[in-house]
Amino acid sequence: MTEPRETDAAPQPVRNLEFKAGLLLVLLLVLMAGSVLYLMYARGAFESTKQLTLVSEDSEGVVVGMDLTFSGFPIGRVRRIELADEGNAHIVIDVATKDWRWLRQSSVFTLEKGLVGAARIRAFTGMLNDTELEEGAVRPVLRGDLTAEIPRLMGTLRDLAQNLATMTSGDSALAASLGNVQAVTERLAGPSGGLGVLMGGDEQSRKLLTVLDNTNALLLRMDQLAARTDTLMGRADQQVFGPDGVMKDVRAAVAQLEGVLADTRASLRKVDAVLAEAQAVGANAREATADLGQLRGEVESSLRKVDGLINEINRKWPFKRETEVKLP
Repeated sequence: MTEPRETDAAPQPVRNLEFKAGLLLVLLLVLMAGSVLYLMYARGAFESTKQLTLVSEDSEGVVVGMDLTFSGFPIGRVRRIELADEGNAHIVIDVATKDWRWLRQSSVFTLEKGLVGAARIRAFTGMLNDTELEEGAVRPVLRGDLTAEIPRLMGTLRDLAQNLATMTSGDSALAASLGNVQAVTERLAGPSGGLGVLMGGDEQSRKLLTVLDNTNALLLRMDQLAARTDTLMGRADQQVFGPDGVMKDVRAAVAQLEGVLADTRASLRKVDAVLAEAQAVGANAREATADLGQLRGEVESSLRKVDGLINEINRKWPFKRETEVKLP
């Protein structure tokens, strides 16, 4: 018969088991508290903040804990949302003190809500050298909700489709314009082409072509006449100004004429001298004429005396009948 096996020995109890379990539990609680504190620190729970209140018509899409971003970086967080007495929503935001410098009096705040995704609150500052925004400021927020534009966009599309249907109908102005364009195109493809379209008919275009042909012929004749005139002018220039031209004889004649004029001027000078002498002689003659008048008067007086004497003699000598007196 086989001998019976010895039973396994019982396990030894762990020393200080309760103490070790308590120590492990405390260590776990410390790790959990450290994790919570680290998360709170990472989320900025221990940072100093300043309060900013944004006023909006409604708070749809806004939740507590939403970030306020500036240039894509979060600088604040929504702490609470309140309903004001005016019926609008007040969004209270805690902004870190170190990031408050990005907010100025000219800053603009927007609440954007797209078709997909959550809403976003953004801050825009155009002039960083402007006065810094005061703590606890209440500023309006501009909403940019794309979903609110969908009904208006659909109405606009409906009106556009209706207008398009009206424009493309058979009795519309566009159809009439297209018919006119087709008629003009057919005229352009006709014999007269674009000229017939411009002139209003084939007959008018033919008249215009005839006028253009006559004008071209007239211009050709004018060109020929101008060429003949140029030739004639060249010949006249050669005959007048050439080496054997008329201008050479004219220059010689002018030179001779200048000589004749010089002689004439000399003759005129001599005539002036003769005239001066004649004037002197005339003056002397006038003086002599005055003396002759006096002399004549004296002679006439003497003749009258002689006549009286002869008459006296005739009276004294009656037998003498000849009474004629002969003057020397």
